[in-house]
Amino acid sequence: MSVNREELKQLIDFIHEDDAPEVYDFIGYLNMKREREAIDQSDLDLFTRDKELIRQVQKSQEDRTSGRIYNQEQGLKYLQNKI
Repeated sequence: MSVNREELKQLIDFIHEDDAPEVYDFIGYLNMKREREAIDQSDLDLFTRDKELIRQVQKSQEDRTSGRIYNQEQGLKYLQNKI
């Protein structure tokens, strides 16, 4: 749907004064939502190019599927033995 920005500005001019804060908050929400989506996509792009991170995730998945993981108690015992 195409919206004429001038018409939108006119609608805003006619909004009751009591509703203005709610409209302001909603416009802020929409802007913040778009910024968050752009940041999320940027983060995803960075992660997909980080070969070391991808390798670590794959190794972690392999460890989980083959049972090479520690629960909290096992992890503490491992660290105590290392110290």
